[in-house]
Amino acid sequence: MRLFLLLLLFLPVLLACSAAPYSSTVELSASADVRELTVLYSNDEHGWMEGREPGLGAAGLLGLWREKEGYLENGPFLLLSGGDHWTGPAISTWFEGEGMVEVMNAMGYDATAIGNHEFDFGLDNLEQRVRQANFPYLAANIQWRASETLPIELGILAYTTTVVNDLTIGIIGLSTINTPSTTNPINIADLVFLDYEPVLRETVKQLEALGPDLIFVVSHVCMAALRPLAVAVADLNISLMGGGHCNELVAEKVGETILLESNGHFRSYARAHFEYDLGRDSLINSSFSVEHNEAGSRDESVAQIVEKWRAATEVELSAVLGFSSREYPANDDRLQRAVIESWLQIDSTAELAINNRLALRAPLPRGEVTLADVVGLLPFENTIVAVELSGAEVLQVIAAGQRPFVAGLIRTENDWLLAKTGRIIDTGETYRVLINSFMYEGGAGYDAIAEYDSAGFDTEIHYRQPLVDWLLEQASTPGQPLALP
Repeated sequence: MRLFLLLLLFLPVLLACSAAPYSSTVELSASADVRELTVLYSNDEHGWMEGREPGLGAAGLLGLWREKEGYLENGPFLLLSGGDHWTGPAISTWFEGEGMVEVMNAMGYDATAIGNHEFDFGLDNLEQRVRQANFPYLAANIQWRASETLPIELGILAYTTTVVNDLTIGIIGLSTINTPSTTNPINIADLVFLDYEPVLRETVKQLEALGPDLIFVVSHVCMAALRPLAVAVADLNISLMGGGHCNELVAEKVGETILLESNGHFRSYARAHFEYDLGRDSLINSSFSVEHNEAGSRDESVAQIVEKWRAATEVELSAVLGFSSREYPANDDRLQRAVIESWLQIDSTAELAINNRLALRAPLPRGEVTLADVVGLLPFENTIVAVELSGAEVLQVIAAGQRPFVAGLIRTENDWLLAKTGRIIDTGETYRVLINSFMYEGGAGYDAIAEYDSAGFDTEIHYRQPLVDWLLEQASTPGQPLALP
């Protein structure tokens, strides 16, 4: 009986000892099957490797990722971009994006979508930049117009796969269907940009044959289009869609799909974290947030690359053109007016000049104004084109175009008056009008101009040169600073 009682006393202990290893083994097995992944997402970098403000550029952002996220030091990461990498300040624009790709290589980007401004310097330059990159450029919805095939000759891919922390990730790219009106149309005349949903469905079908654990989309597409797209393709089990083009700061969930977008220029980033159970072949947890680029210690390797390109820019573009006692933002009417009124000085026979307002991309700074500043202000490879338009056609262009800014006309409550004569514009009279070549090719909704005058005269004068000449003529100094009317 005593032995029986002893056994009864020790039985719970014996059972606990025998059960504990089994329970622990189950937990360890489950834990061993779970894999984590963090996505860091940026878009619309636009050449701002130095940052809009000192210390808030690429080097500071990489330092922040290391310190705040443990990037490259603690845990598995994917670094993705929504495109538009290089058209912006002179440090990138003047060298047609070469420095930006070097910076993004050093930061460790894994894949990017193709933005509309990747085409700004032509297809040959795009191919050079893609070949230079250590990461793929993706756009499943771009095809050659003639052959209806993906332009792999340029290095463009529809998707890529990568393995991170034992997870196979399929990444699909999309480029905005508005590209023909948001880069110089002549640069992409041989390409077509297809609707997102049919292409995405077909590409996911191709990708699924490779058995990815997770499917992501990187896109140069605004949230206004990306949100309904996520709803429309909810059945495709896409875990993440990154956007671009509209520079929105977004981290949210639509159905089971996380949507991310930063507000561009390395000012911020969006992040998503995933936990995936390999044993169950299922995503078990995810989270998302947006973060600002602030308080990060700069990464010295990236800082050295930026400094190299800063020095190269100063060698070529440090000439001082004048001095301003204040900064003029790009959307300031006085700066807009100074740009296109300088065009009228190169052609005394022209009565009018029209520019798309978004052609100006950076402020005219306070202090010394250099050639580099003007390149950043007017970064595109446009020339000035002279066209002959009737008064009625001028009014139609102003009404239909994307946010035009006009010189040579004065707006009253009911009419447009000619600045030279003070008379109301005559709808039946013909006027000589100066525009930029982007507009003449149909960019920003100005398709009608070439239809009105198919024999427009390309002056072959770069659209920034008249402003350079005008600034020099002002001979402004700290004692007599520039004053825009």
